[in-house]
Amino acid sequence: MAPRRKSQPPTPASALEQLHQSRSLRLLALAETLSPKDLPQSAQKRSSAVSDDSEQNGDTHPAALEADLTHYKELFSKLRFSYVEQVTKEKFLRGITDNPPRLVEAAENDEKEKEILALKASLKERKLEVAEILKQLEEKGRELALRYEGVQLRTQQLESLPTEIEGLEANIERLKQEQTPPSNNPELGLPLPETLRLLQQREADLAALNAQLSMLQSALPNRTRELEKLERELKPLETQKQGTVAAAKEARRRREEGGGIGDELEERGRWLRASEKALREMLEVDG
Repeated sequence: MAPRRKSQPPTPASALEQLHQSRSLRLLALAETLSPKDLPQSAQKRSSAVSDDSEQNGDTHPAALEADLTHYKELFSKLRFSYVEQVTKEKFLRGITDNPPRLVEAAENDEKEKEILALKASLKERKLEVAEILKQLEEKGRELALRYEGVQLRTQQLESLPTEIEGLEANIERLKQEQTPPSNNPELGLPLPETLRLLQQREADLAALNAQLSMLQSALPNRTRELEKLERELKPLETQKQGTVAAAKEARRRREEGGGIGDELEERGRWLRASEKALREMLEVDG
């Protein structure tokens, strides 16, 4: 069994051509699709007369059609009255000119009146049904008219799209030719997906740095208070240092003059310097 060929999707040009080849939606054109042989002879004559009249008029605007419908309703109402009057006169004349004349009893009149009332009730129901059907058809016709206008508008927009696409493609080519020489930075020549990924990575790094900076800023007051505390504790040590340095200088002076306690003061000075150095390292304070 031969494999089925996959149908190719229609191109924009072929789709627009199909839309242009579609027939216009007209009520009279739709009515012509009905088979005339299903209608009686009189109905066929009336249908052909209406078709000839519509072809001569050529106006299918909804307002014009509504005006024609109102006119025909009034005309048919007058014709119905004339028809009933004419038939009544004909029956009356036929009844009085018969030989012998036909006499109608009261019971027959009552029975005929009941039959007429039943026919009128049935006719009224049929009229209500027809009115409801006409209302539904009118709503559906308006809905279809709006949809048809939307299709026509979209068709016009589709017709203008190929020209716009060609213009955009020409602008893209022109911008490519007019753009500055490429940079030595390889990141500036990345395609869009990789550029977006790189941008997301840089934004994540920036967010991490901002979080770290916020954490350091929140810890800065505590560090400032600790530094002030250490400075307050360092002031007595500075005073003690100055006194020790002065004593050491005095001891050196005395040693140079030949005093007996020079070695002891020198040893004490070394011990004080070592203590000061250890204390500064412990407090992390620069000298």
